[in-house]
Amino acid sequence: MDYKKVLGTVNGLRRGFTSGTCAQATAKAAAMALTEQRTVETIEVILPAMTLDLPVFEISRNTTSACYGIFKDSGDDTDITNGKEFRAEVSISEEPGITIVGGEGVGRVTREGLPVPPGESAINPGPVRRILSELKPFIPEKGGLSVVLSVPEGEVLASQTWNPRLGITGGISIIGSSGIIEPKSSRAYKSSIALNVRVVRKSGADSIYLLSGYVGEKYTAKNGIAESQSILFGDYVGFALDKAVAQNFKEIILCAHIGKMAKVSAGMFNTHCKYGDARLETIAAHAALVGADRETVEALMESVTAEAASKIIREKGLKAVFDSLNRRLIERSLLYMKKAIPLRSIILDLSGEVLSDISSREVSND
Repeated sequence: MDYKKVLGTVNGLRRGFTSGTCAQATAKAAAMALTEQRTVETIEVILPAMTLDLPVFEISRNTTSACYGIFKDSGDDTDITNGKEFRAEVSISEEPGITIVGGEGVGRVTREGLPVPPGESAINPGPVRRILSELKPFIPEKGGLSVVLSVPEGEVLASQTWNPRLGITGGISIIGSSGIIEPKSSRAYKSSIALNVRVVRKSGADSIYLLSGYVGEKYTAKNGIAESQSILFGDYVGFALDKAVAQNFKEIILCAHIGKMAKVSAGMFNTHCKYGDARLETIAAHAALVGADRETVEALMESVTAEAASKIIREKGLKAVFDSLNRRLIERSLLYMKKAIPLRSIILDLSGEVLSDISSREVSND
């Protein structure tokens, strides 16, 4: 079946597939072409939520190696790597098992705090696990397989991303926990937010969950909250709040990752990176407010991601940081909303674990 039909849409916009899925597809295609000595035109990839048949193309092949490419399709998301070529070269290796490294255009990690340790290629654990699973049937009886992932334009593209600030040099990252891109940046997306908020209200729901993405969806799924009671706001948290207020819900629940929520706590109601980034400064300020020592505050400021900062906070036993951040978020949001609708805020880590869950009723009673 056409992969576009399988991916479908969200809020009226077409989904796409991630750089990790590109790596998975090309690695599997190259391994199949190498071991079966034939040309592969489409390849089946198994993702956490679905299976896709993706078009690939052969770049080179002989008896010891094969190289395959794919053009990334980001759907309706404004992704700088949309339409760019991703490659994987798979070779027979004397070493048993499967090794995966980054080649041209794939960045290298130089700082702590990312899912990949310093010194290694910027290929996240999710794509690595899926590649290992897909290539296991193709491992030769003697020896193993070597996989080199590359992105011909990766180094140039990386200069337009946050990679240099995160300490990733020389190229882009191979990422994608779910393997799927949920589109979240366009005028059409705003229209879809407004439409979906109205649909939730028309369904008879008195409360609405405003989720930024898959982390919030993990939480709602785990807690038995119906999909029909939630909408995805992407970066447009302020716009989503406006539309929810206009529909007179009895309660609004914000539910998102700490990185997104730290920005809202700082008064950023469009959280796209082009409008700024105050995540670490905000988290560090709240740590200082609750009594963290200077060494801890400095470590938070030097973190490369909000997720890494949250790990430090938990290791130090400073849960009060999350609650302080959350109270400020609620205060800012209530001022933004200009209407006394009860607001609940749930801050999550990447695994969907709750870091803080506070309602405006608690804040007003403090």
